[in-house]
Order: sequence, then C-alpha cells, then structure tokens
Amino acid sequence: MANITKHALMKITVGTFNLNNLFSRYNFKASIKSLKKGTLVEYVFEDEENFKIRKFQGRLIKPKNKKDTEKIADRILEIGADILAVQEVEDINILKKFNKDFLGSKAYKYVTLIEGNDPRFIDVGLLSNYPLGGVTSWQHAVYDGETREIFSRDLLQAEILNKSRSKTLFTLFVTHLKSNFISHTSKDPDGARAKNNQKRLKQSEVIGKIIEDQTRPDSKYILVGDMNDTPDSPFVAGFGNYPAINLHNALENMEEKGKMNNTRFPPDDLFWTHRFRVAAGVYDYNLYDQIWISPALTDKLTGAWVARRKSVNGDGSDHDPVWIELNL
Repeated sequence: MANITKHALMKITVGTFNLNNLFSRYNFKASIKSLKKGTLVEYVFEDEENFKIRKFQGRLIKPKNKKDTEKIADRILEIGADILAVQEVEDINILKKFNKDFLGSKAYKYVTLIEGNDPRFIDVGLLSNYPLGGVTSWQHAVYDGETREIFSRDLLQAEILNKSRSKTLFTLFVTHLKSNFISHTSKDPDGARAKNNQKRLKQSEVIGKIIEDQTRPDSKYILVGDMNDTPDSPFVAGFGNYPAINLHNALENMEEKGKMNNTRFPPDDLFWTHRFRVAAGVYDYNLYDQIWISPALTDKLTGAWVARRKSVNGDGSDHDPVWIELNL
C-alpha cells in the first residue's frame, strides 16, 4: 500500500489598508556642501538637477504627523495580517522606514512598492511575512483603443510564495481606483463626477482583462485595494465583463472587530470602511476597501473582518482595514 502523506492546512491572513497620505518628513532633496556651526545660511535652489520639491496643486506635500503615523501602526499591529496591501504611500523608502521604525519587532520581512502614476505621489505597496516571487507593475496599461495610462495609481501584481519558496500560494493584485474627489472650484461638478465614474469603470475592465490574461480558471488569486466605490456599483462592474475570472466578494459576511467611541454611524450597518463628509452634518459610509477572491479560493475562506476605528473621524486614517483568513 502506498504511503499517503497528509499536509497540514495552513492559515494565512490577507488584508488591505489605506494609510491616508503616508508621506516622509523630507519634502526636498538638495546637495549641501558645507555648513558652519552658528552661521546664518541662506539656501538658494537654482540648479534643478540638485533639488526636487514635492508639491501638488502648488502646495508643499506635508509629512504625516507622528501621532497619526503611530495610530495606523497600532492598527496594523492589532490586526496582525500575514500579508497587508497598502495604499497612499509616498515611496518605497518611507514604507521601509515606517515598517522598521513603527512596527518594530513585528515588522514585515518583505516590503515592496513601485512608483505609480499619481501626481500626488500616492502609491500602492505590499507588506508581507511570506516571500515574494515576481512583482509586476501594470501602471502603463491602457484602455482598449486609448493611448493614455488608465490607472490613476497602479495595479500591482505579486506572487506570494510559501515559506520555503518551493511553490506559489496565490497571486495578489493590489490597486487604488479613481477617487470621487471633485474640487470645490469645479464649474461642472456633475460632469466631473461622471468623468471620475467612467474612469473607474474603465479601470475595472482593464483589471478584469489583466487578471484573465495572467491566470487560469483554476488559479488562486486575490484582488484587494481601495476601490473608491461600493462592491455593487455599476462603475466597478467591469470585473464582471470577464466571467472566466468570476471574482467572489470575500467580505460578504465580514465581522466587526472593535467599536467606535462615538455612535454616529449608520444604524445596523457594519459594511463600511470609509466615512466621507458630503455636506455639513451629512456623511456617506461606504465599503470602499475590498477583497475579491478567485473561485479556487472560495472554499478556503474561513473568516473576514473589519477593524473598526475608535474615533468617528478615524484613527490616523479615514479608512478602516479589512482582512480575511484562508485555510490553504
């Protein structure tokens, strides 16, 4: 009789969290040759090769303050996800520094981020305690028949390997779709809103096409990120144009961890991660942060959660993190 080796199932948790403008404390870089102690020095930046001041819409990009940075770190440590996708991070250096300085002994072993398309310098990245295989940026992808890059930020694709690096556990796709932001100076807010929605729809269609091209019907893959829209919105319905991928909403039965100190939130509705002020005293609560899994993972899903903020305004971020548990 042949020996049958039984492999123990492995629990792995995968989450996503918008860190809300994780910028570094450096807003310029410059070549400084000498500095005498006690001397008043005036720096004149004339050579554009030697400095870069990061601005958006004419304003200096400011660093995330330490108190809010500590809060998002505490929230990450609290959920303890094995793999955490992140959004709104300035660059790989600040993500590595945040991982080392604020997560301390619980710092993730693997950190990756590729600069994307956003003019505000907010990128998507990945923190993982599982080794990474190939990591691909789809920031240059275009919508059918167009020439301009479709992603406002990026679609990051990463192979998640087992601890021995002997096999790929699944492929993770991380994104941050077009926002709903409309400037108060807009002369046509309805037109701007329609434009944002159409771009988000196109982005979802391109993501569906990429996933279909990069996977097989029996492949294990997960799509996570800040979708800036609800799971049932027609403007993220582009995923459904590719029935071969047949994504499943892994947060359908998610549970709430923790409670807000303030009770001003939708009654009997825990299915939200983002709070936005529509007008004075009027707020929208939506499940913008989402996790979608492939058919091959649906029977591996054992739980889903949202870590609720304590303060109604958010604890270091205007988003709440979500995560799932898989039994692989």
